[in-house]
Amino acid sequence: MAQVVREVERKYVAPDGVGVPDFAGMSDGVRVEVGKTVELDAMYFDTPGLALAARGITLRRRTGGADAGWHLKLPAGVDARDEVREPLGASEREVPDGLAVRIRAYTRGGEPVPTVRLRTVREVRIVRAGGPTLAEIAHDTVTAEVFVGPGVTTMSWTEVEVELVDGEPALLDALDRRLTKGGWRRSEAASKLGHALAEAGLRPERRIAKPRAGSAGAVALDYVREQVETLLAYDPRVRLDEPDAVHKMRVATRRLRSAFRVFSRVLDERVTGILGAELKWLASELGRARDQEVLVERLRERIAALPAEAVLGPVEARLTAWDARRRAEARVRILAELDGARYFALLDALDVLLARPPFTARAGQPARRPAAAALRRSDRRISRRARVALRAPAGRARDTALHEVRKAAKRVRYAGEATRPALGKPAKRLTKRAKRIQELLGTHQDSVQTRKALRRLAIAAHGAGESSFTWGLLYGEEVALAQRIEEEFPSQWADFARPRLRRGL
Repeated sequence: MAQVVREVERKYVAPDGVGVPDFAGMSDGVRVEVGKTVELDAMYFDTPGLALAARGITLRRRTGGADAGWHLKLPAGVDARDEVREPLGASEREVPDGLAVRIRAYTRGGEPVPTVRLRTVREVRIVRAGGPTLAEIAHDTVTAEVFVGPGVTTMSWTEVEVELVDGEPALLDALDRRLTKGGWRRSEAASKLGHALAEAGLRPERRIAKPRAGSAGAVALDYVREQVETLLAYDPRVRLDEPDAVHKMRVATRRLRSAFRVFSRVLDERVTGILGAELKWLASELGRARDQEVLVERLRERIAALPAEAVLGPVEARLTAWDARRRAEARVRILAELDGARYFALLDALDVLLARPPFTARAGQPARRPAAAALRRSDRRISRRARVALRAPAGRARDTALHEVRKAAKRVRYAGEATRPALGKPAKRLTKRAKRIQELLGTHQDSVQTRKALRRLAIAAHGAGESSFTWGLLYGEEVALAQRIEEEFPSQWADFARPRLRRGL
């Protein structure tokens, strides 16, 4: 299994001839000891277009030193990166599966190739205060070969790398002051790889447009970018089958679709309409697994709440077998789609949208008026659907109508989140109330779906000669729950529909 380590470090460069300063007396009780000198040899991998480097991601295979192996470094905030480690293995070029799965959304199915080789002679100094190591100071002499382009570019330089181990962030600041005083300055490159590429005239970066601050275009693009980043962040977590990852990735796709509708007067619908359709497809694929997760969790809770005498037959065993089969089928399908050309094409299209947004003439306007108009449109939609639901007869027609209200409430909620930077408290207020409606009717929709599953389970149990009593009992409980929600909905809707909730819009 891959090991994940949070790395907090700073890098420094200096003119030729500047040595590492004396750290004596830097802080009470802190001493700096001279450690070993090691030789490191690292090969870095990326796509031919340097897609990883453009996002601040590094992938390398390094020999020498205590942590020899494959290392994947992912940005994790200021001065921090998450380093995922795998053993060296037999192959020098085949990226371990545990790392490859974490970058597939960025390589888009392509195989990473060697791009840079770094050979480093490292003089290590250990920062201690009594026993534990607080930080390590590495004085590195680096020789680099860059293979990107028509030939090989070679260069060398010296740098200092300060990495926090068990110390507090304030220690980095104290070391920073001593290094700065000694002639060192913070490196503009976040990594040795970045330094080498810059020296070779290569500055890969992710292109994101920067519309005028406070404009409708800026508000729209900021929200869209945030959701795209969330989608990409959860891609590897879905592949690794981490808890709740499918749900979070699915929510990001839905928020993106909602943003395209909310900002339909700011972003050209001829472009976003196509993307919205693809996002709907992706959400549907993710939904197969997510809906199963929710359903089985709900059923397990219901079964656990029953008295022992009400659980007749192999109820738990049947549920577990049914769940395992359906989850396995859903997972196989999701992984196939996430490695498919359609998904990668969608990610490419989202990158293009962020780099060259299809802005309309209204994108340059101050954000408030277009944002308010967008939120009001979503609000009118839920009002229309609520009127239908309140008149619908009990049964399937009401179930469907309430589900439509739930979807409209979710759209109001997402619209409020997207427009809040421009509208402030009025958007926050409406968003909060829309979430209540969404959650209430979400429980109702879960009950509708649970009843369908319970009927199938009861039929299967009966066909196998098992008692179907427990499944029928649970079915009855779900019917009663749905009825209570339907009775509660009119008062909840009256609260949401109050005009004063819309003040300021």
